[in-house]
Amino acid sequence: MYLTSQSLRSIAWSALAFSTVRAQYVIDNLSFGQKDGGYISPDLREIPHFKVQGVEDYVPQVLSDRIILTPPYPGSKRGSVWAQDPLHHVGDWTAELDFRATGMERGAGNLQIWYVRESQAHETPTSLYTAPKFDGLVLVVDQYEGHGGSVRGFLNDGTIDIKSHPDPDTLAFGKCDHAYRNRGHLSKIILHHAAGYLEVTVDGESCFKTDKVKLPEGYYFGVSASSAENPDSFEVHKFIISTTSSYTREEPNKQRYANADQHHEQQKLAAQKGHEEQTHHQQNQRYGSSTDQTNIPKMVEDVLAGSIKSQQDQFADLHNRIQIINNRVANMLELVEQMHQLNEQRFNDLMNRVVPIDDRSAATIRNVERVERTTMEILRDLESKDFKDMLQQVHRAIENSQEGLSRSLPLAMGAVVGSHKPSLVSFLFIAVAVQIMVTGAYIVYKKRRNGAPKKYL
Repeated sequence: MYLTSQSLRSIAWSALAFSTVRAQYVIDNLSFGQKDGGYISPDLREIPHFKVQGVEDYVPQVLSDRIILTPPYPGSKRGSVWAQDPLHHVGDWTAELDFRATGMERGAGNLQIWYVRESQAHETPTSLYTAPKFDGLVLVVDQYEGHGGSVRGFLNDGTIDIKSHPDPDTLAFGKCDHAYRNRGHLSKIILHHAAGYLEVTVDGESCFKTDKVKLPEGYYFGVSASSAENPDSFEVHKFIISTTSSYTREEPNKQRYANADQHHEQQKLAAQKGHEEQTHHQQNQRYGSSTDQTNIPKMVEDVLAGSIKSQQDQFADLHNRIQIINNRVANMLELVEQMHQLNEQRFNDLMNRVVPIDDRSAATIRNVERVERTTMEILRDLESKDFKDMLQQVHRAIENSQEGLSRSLPLAMGAVVGSHKPSLVSFLFIAVAVQIMVTGAYIVYKKRRNGAPKKYL
């Protein structure tokens, strides 16, 4: 498929518009998993701006792209992850959770999305049925009423003890069915809070909506999960808090950033200065100024959305960024064209070097074929020829050799023994010599004995 330059530019503009809205209004210190690749932990131990905790010496496992709140084994485990900063935003905001639940055929467990006051946040991880009195909102995902799964919403102002209620399921202000277990892919729950309503969406479909709920600012977000004796493993892959307001990109902690207003003023002055320079450049181009395109910025620095107040400044900033993207796409297209021409040239050179088979190569092939035919003939001769006569001749030759060896070997051994045996004269000489030596020795012994001194008692 070939994409024209105009198509590439359209795609780049669409991607830029989407990514700009997404990146500008995601509250980074209340979100994780929003970056490219879904990375949530730089060191596989903790998540920036969040606290991960468990119960009874169990700590949820933090991976590079997910958090395992409850393990596949053993059961009866609880884990949670809580934002360390509150939401300082009134009006339109959205909380998005991507999770997955896997387990055995009859596994059980539940998942909660919390938005509660600071006094209830960061406490021991609990479920709806074991939580103390809390002030805020909780969405519960479990197998309520045996429908294969459901999503329900509960509100509390701190006066209702849900764990002691005889039938806490009747306190839900909204619910819908959702088969969330062992799906093979992630489930997405979106909680959207606007000025006049609160809506919960599950996998792109509306779950429930009400215009009687208004959540205050300054509360904390958290996600907790618990498993039963037959456990369900809950994995959280993404949790994103975003807003459609252009007031701020990241919601700062008011106590942590006391000089935020001064910082915003500096950013505003810098943006206004950049806008004036851009406007001056556009006017020069409009009235035929000799200024060339060298004044077009190659890169635009990142600024907070709160520093851009007017629509004119927003348009100028967006125009600069789109123009930079357009130039980059044009450069990439030109580079692709150059690579295509280079590959075309290399292919033509390679095809020119490939020549037909000449006579010498044909003669070599004929010689090889001749050798193959000769080899096949020899193989056929060896397979068809009878070697019985040849084997009989070899057998007779071996027998003749054996008979000749049997006849000649005793004679040869007798001749060797006869030629080397001792003669009778030699034997007699040796016997006489031995007799003389023994007699001489006896005579010498007698003389020495007679000449020895004698003792008389």
